[in-house]
Amino acid sequence: MATIVKRGKSYRATISLYKQGEYKRETKTFKTKKEAKIWALSLELEKGKGKNIAERSTLFKDFYSNWVNNVKKDEVREATFINYQRTIPIINSLFEDIQLKNLNDIVMQKKLDSYAENHSKKTTRELILKIRGSLKYAYAHGWIANDFGSLLKFKGKILPKRNVPLNITEFKLLRQYCLNHIEDEFNILVLLALETGARRGELLGLKKEDIYKYGIKIRRSISPTNNDTNLKTKHSRRDISINKDVYEALTTIFDKHPVYLFDWDGFHQAQKLQKLLAELGIKKTTFHGLRDTHASFLFSKDISIDYISRRLGHNSITTTQNYYLELMPEKKHQQDADALNLLNDLSR
Repeated sequence: MATIVKRGKSYRATISLYKQGEYKRETKTFKTKKEAKIWALSLELEKGKGKNIAERSTLFKDFYSNWVNNVKKDEVREATFINYQRTIPIINSLFEDIQLKNLNDIVMQKKLDSYAENHSKKTTRELILKIRGSLKYAYAHGWIANDFGSLLKFKGKILPKRNVPLNITEFKLLRQYCLNHIEDEFNILVLLALETGARRGELLGLKKEDIYKYGIKIRRSISPTNNDTNLKTKHSRRDISINKDVYEALTTIFDKHPVYLFDWDGFHQAQKLQKLLAELGIKKTTFHGLRDTHASFLFSKDISIDYISRRLGHNSITTTQNYYLELMPEKKHQQDADALNLLNDLSR
C-alpha cells in the first residue's frame, strides 16, 4: 500500500515494491498532496497489471548492457551482435548514473545531442535505433512508464558520401580495364563487383561450386572482424547472372586457392581499389561504391526497381530506393531535359 506523509510544505509518497526476493520502497516528493496521490495510485495500478516497477531503479547503462548480452545475442547474427556490443561503452559514458525511472525523451535527447556534436548523423542514427529497441523491451516489461524511443531525433554532422557511384564513362573504363588485365586476381574481384553489385564479403565468400554458366550463387559472406559467414538477411541468399566474358575470367582462378575463389588479402581491398582508380584517373569511391555503381547503372537504363532490389539482395524495394539508387549524372541530365520538355508542352 502507498503512504503519503507531509514534510514541511511538501508531501512524500512511498510505495512498497518486491525485487529479487526482497521488499523495497520507492519514494518521491511532491508540492501538493493531490500530486502525491496521483503518482502513488498510478504506480499501484501498474503493479496490479504485473509491471515490474522495482526494476525502474536500475541504471540505464546496466539495463542496456544486460539487454545486449542476454537478449540481442540470441536474436542477431554474430557480426550484428558485435556492433551492438560496441555501443555499450558509449551508453556507459552518456548515461553513467541515470536510472530507468528518470529517463524520458528530453533527458535522453540532451545526452544524444551532445554525442551528435562530434559524430556523423549516420552514426548517431545507428545508436538511436539500438536505443529504441532497448526502450521497447523495457516498456514491455514495465521498467519504464512510456515507450518514448520514437520521439528521439537523429542529429549529427552531415558528411560527404564516400560510396559515390561512378558515372557511366568511368564505369565502362574500369570494367574494360579489368577485363583486359585478368592476370591480376584483384581486377577480377573488381570486375565481379561491377557486374553483380554483390557486397565485398559475399564475393570473398565465393567458392568454385558457387559458379555456374552464367552466374554466381551467393551463399555466405566473409567478415574481417569475426568468423561468422552467415548472410546479412534471408534475402541476401540469391543467384546473380553474369556475362560470358566475366564467367570466363572467373574460370582462370578456379584452382588458385584451396577453399575460396579469392585471396582475402588481409581485407585491404579498399586501399588497392584507390590505387587502381588513381592509375585510371577515376574519381575516388569505396569498394561498396562499386555496388552503388552497379545499381545506379541498371536504374539509368530503366531496369525494373523490383529486379534491381532482388539482384542486390535487399529486404524490400524501399531499401533500394532509400540508399542505393542515386541517379548517374547522365541520367539526371536526361530526366531534367525530359521534365522541361513536358512542362514546355503545356504552353503549346
